[in-house]
Amino acid sequence: MPAAPRNAPDRTASIGFAFIGVLLIAVNLRVSFVSVGPVLANISSDLGLSGAAAGFLTGLPLVAFAVFSPVAPRFAARLGLDRTLWVSLLILALGIVARSLPMPGFIWAGTALIGLAIAFLNVLVPSLVKRDFPTRVSRVTGSYTATQAAFASVGAAVVVPVAQTSPAGWRLALGIWVGLALIAMAVLMPWLRRHRTGTMRGTATDTSYRSPWASALGWQVTIFMGLQSIAFYVLMAWLPTIEQSRGVPASTAGIHLSVFLLISVFASLATGGILHRGSDQRIVSFTSAALTFLTFLGLALAPDLVLLWVLLGAIGCGSLIVIALSLFSLRTVNYAQAASLSGMAQSVGYGLGAAGPVIFGGLRDLSGDWAPPLFLTAGVMAILAVTGLLAGRDKVISSSSGSHSASQI
Repeated sequence: MPAAPRNAPDRTASIGFAFIGVLLIAVNLRVSFVSVGPVLANISSDLGLSGAAAGFLTGLPLVAFAVFSPVAPRFAARLGLDRTLWVSLLILALGIVARSLPMPGFIWAGTALIGLAIAFLNVLVPSLVKRDFPTRVSRVTGSYTATQAAFASVGAAVVVPVAQTSPAGWRLALGIWVGLALIAMAVLMPWLRRHRTGTMRGTATDTSYRSPWASALGWQVTIFMGLQSIAFYVLMAWLPTIEQSRGVPASTAGIHLSVFLLISVFASLATGGILHRGSDQRIVSFTSAALTFLTFLGLALAPDLVLLWVLLGAIGCGSLIVIALSLFSLRTVNYAQAASLSGMAQSVGYGLGAAGPVIFGGLRDLSGDWAPPLFLTAGVMAILAVTGLLAGRDKVISSSSGSHSASQI
């Protein structure tokens, strides 16, 4: 009996440290690659990159996400979840440094390493949340999603002033983000000793699960992840250009994009708080997808109300990413299966996310107007809403041939 009072504070401290760890990882999930866009012109001028090469440089991390996401659970199964996360931060730090060095080809190698590291972190953080916060999945997911979006917004705002005021220019502006990775590595060093024998394989009871690749529910979650990523990356890539083509000054379009990112932070936090309020996630999934449907439809039919569509799009996208990431845990029976579903969904999802802006731009070139790609994307968002009704049901991918109610697990 006397041990209980001592164990309670220890458990609270352990949970608190785990939560800090999740947030420190989240800080590094976007900022190192979204900060490239604002200084891309400087990079292209300095390195003599063509337009196609510059576009490939910005898209390379997404390609890496699609390629390496399915591999992450296998590494975690061999090395252990905690150690794989820490090693991924190390690879991220090396990639950031390599990208900023004035050595031929290092910008490509560094960018590829950054994509590899973030692919692993993206896949394994939902598994970490499933393991360490099984009763707080949506709230923790909302918090770390908001954190990564907030730091991405700060990074996009800071990188240009740093590049303009430093003799090292864009190299320093992109290299400073290694500090965030090093801080996370230092604070999370004790994770290398956590769960020393607890790999993703564990015991038969812990790891008996059905592959999500063979599950209809797994594919529903995967399609949901992929279609919501199309909404975000199309808006990130084309919203400022759409606005400028309709007479909005470039500076104002940039402010609108910052507003979009800021509102999405609060939307993520709010969604994390309400996701468990009902018996399932169907209503919130459908509603969030409906907001993105209205966003693209509105941009096509009523472009003068752009601030309204920015607001609705930010709420929709900020909510959808939290729902998608939470579903990796909510639709699985253990953290090993959560990692497998996360790898599957993010591989397909980021593949669609990378293709979305390309197809959008190609259709714009073919038609000579913004309406056709906007209408097409609105149709994709309608499919997303229907998929949300399926993926949002109170089910989990079982260890047998069917899916069972999550409340039974």
